[in-house]
Amino acid sequence: MPGATVVAAHALVLPAPEPASAPELAGWFGPDATVIGAQVADGEACAYTDFRLHDDGCTRFVLLDHGLTPRRAGRVLQRLFEIEVYRMLALLALPLARQLSPRARRIEAELAELTAGIARDEGQDETLLRELTRLAAEIEQCLSSSQFRFGACRAYSELVDRRIDDLREERLPGLQTIRGFMARRFSPAVSTCASVSQRLHQLSERVAQASTLLATRVGIARERQNQALLASMDRRARLQLRLQQTVEGLSVAAIAYYATGLAGYLVKAAKAAGLPLNPDLAVGLLVPVLVLAVYLAVHRARKLVHGADDGH
Repeated sequence: MPGATVVAAHALVLPAPEPASAPELAGWFGPDATVIGAQVADGEACAYTDFRLHDDGCTRFVLLDHGLTPRRAGRVLQRLFEIEVYRMLALLALPLARQLSPRARRIEAELAELTAGIARDEGQDETLLRELTRLAAEIEQCLSSSQFRFGACRAYSELVDRRIDDLREERLPGLQTIRGFMARRFSPAVSTCASVSQRLHQLSERVAQASTLLATRVGIARERQNQALLASMDRRARLQLRLQQTVEGLSVAAIAYYATGLAGYLVKAAKAAGLPLNPDLAVGLLVPVLVLAVYLAVHRARKLVHGADDGH
């Protein structure tokens, strides 16, 4: 069959009225094998295995039938096969967990250093935020590449437990049960995968919390800078207003000066035309009127400009 082999197993089903003896077990599994076995199916059969690969690349199961029907014998044997298949599929996550565990330790050390930098408040918030963003991206990459396998590990380990429950084991003298073997050899591996997965999730949460804290502090610092900038702009606006008022006063004086000169020419022309006027007196009387008129004209022009800026 094409594809990679996950599990290969040989099974021997024999009718037997009693549990197997030690010489029989040595003949089936080898003299140095650690055999695991129990009564199953409410005591109507005995199942034996050693859960190790033999020279032919297969694991071995022996089922001694004490009175099973063929259908029940097939179901018991299927459950034994499924226990081995699901066990191996769950353990596919263990190499990935071993690979990610040093990486998680390194990220934890870097996160601790960055958190200490946040606590010291040395004015490097932008740099710390960039480093936290990099760590967050690395953790998310670890999670995205591992959560499918870790999730499968949890699901397959639950299936192993269910299949063991279906066997309804009863202990045989001198032998470890399948459940006992799984508790000693399989459950720690599953716990390791679950621990690495939980560790990555906790790191993601811790990085998110640190990033939120630092981003808040950076935001507060930026708000202070914006307030300082607005205050500076307000001072400049007031200075510009004062300068504008000064310029307006000078403009009024200049325009009034030139208007007075024009009025002087008009008065002199009128006197030359025969009107009985005193040019100096007439110009002197016109100066306050011209200054007032120029001031009102400039003030009105300024109001029109401000009204246009305000959208009125």
